Amino acid sequence: MDDLIKIILPLYFIIYFGIAFVLKTLIVAKRIGKNPLVLPNDDSAYGLIGFYFKLTLIAMFIYVFAYALFPILHKYFLVIPSIDYQIVKYVGFICLAFSLVWTIIAQSHMKDSWRIGIDNEIKTDLVKSGVFSFSRNPIFLGMILSLVGLFLVTPNALTLIFMILGYVLIQIQIRLEEEFLTKELGKEYIDYKEKVRQLI
Repeated sequence: MDDLIKIILPLYFIIYFGIAFVLKTLIVAKRIGKNPLVLPNDDSAYGLIGFYFKLTLIAMFIYVFAYALFPILHKYFLVIPSIDYQIVKYVGFICLAFSLVWTIIAQSHMKDSWRIGIDNEIKTDLVKSGVFSFSRNPIFLGMILSLVGLFLVTPNALTLIFMILGYVLIQIQIRLEEEFLTKELGKEYIDYKEKVRQLI
């Protein structure tokens, strides 16, 4: 199982971020003539959350490749033995697979409205169909599932920190985005919030 994890985890995260972020960014940028990555590089709340989220993602990538290349390091990450079982790891792989598929579907439903961050320049349509009829933030839900999956596949103190920190940062970003959408769209977004749950 450990040999399988060493191969699958790096490939998974390369594919996940390659398709869900890099490829999607390039496709949307070509269509709208603007980079959809709109996280500010300043000391505002938006900028700070974006900065810490980038750091978390970089740390996750380093961890995944360190795990694959130097598996002996795993024992120094304080393994959590109470859930370090094969069945739990399989559940983690299911979370990872579902997260990838779910995120790609959600992004396809957003079409050209997809952004990383809050776009103050171009007004986008409020997407309420497809998976957005079940969840107001399905892409964030997919990202949370990937964090849970990583923790279950390699349960240790470091992946637990990734999962908790990632969840907190996502929750803050959701609130910032929903506050912005409420100001921009008013009753339309308030009505949508009343009908559809934040995550699931």
